[in-house]
Amino acid sequence: MPVPFDRVASRYDATRGGPARGRQIGMDVHRWLAPGPVLEVGVGTGLIGAELFARGHPVVGLDLSAPMLTVARERLPGRVVRADALALPIATGSVGNVVIAAVLHLVDDLRLAVAEAARVLVPEGRLVIVHGRSVHDPDDIEEALRPLARLRARRPDSELAILDAARVARLRSVADTMTGKVSFEESPDDVADRLEERVFSYLWGLDEDAWERQVVPAIDLLRDLPRPGGKRYRAARFALSVYAKP
Repeated sequence: MPVPFDRVASRYDATRGGPARGRQIGMDVHRWLAPGPVLEVGVGTGLIGAELFARGHPVVGLDLSAPMLTVARERLPGRVVRADALALPIATGSVGNVVIAAVLHLVDDLRLAVAEAARVLVPEGRLVIVHGRSVHDPDDIEEALRPLARLRARRPDSELAILDAARVARLRSVADTMTGKVSFEESPDDVADRLEERVFSYLWGLDEDAWERQVVPAIDLLRDLPRPGGKRYRAARFALSVYAKP
């Protein structure tokens, strides 16, 4: 059965900050890890897992999307498997760390996903979650995207939602912070193209009326910016929450 990221696997990295994003987030996650193996749930194309592996962590990555895993296997050969975040094929109390990055807004049951992560952790193991809407430095592209503010903010993986799920799973909060800045280059036309292709998950279930009212004006604003084909240096940060299993 196809899953949402199947259709964007080949260009996922380019639309999410590329290798620089994997290096920065991997470095930020690394700082919070406990001793022991790392299970990355929703490993995607393997950018973050590859950075953690390069830093000496034994990593195994899981994902539902076979096309995404095809890319991940090139970065983590022999270390990825197709599996569901809501039913981890991992023994209870067997891993030191679970990492979930930019995934919880897509799962059908956020509480269950967090509970499954908690189940497989050893005592004092760490759950590190990168979540929520990215916070971009102000620039002309961000200004053009203002018509999409409500859509971009409608994410189920808010800090409060994750905190609630962690409490239900009896996890102890260790930190709520932000990643370092991820720098990348893109043009207004790049972003407009991705909107038109509905690459971003907040567009996947949008009806045509909402598309015309909210997305089309943003596309027009992007196309009308000075040098719409010219690359801009951009930067974004992401929410990062850390929990421990008592």
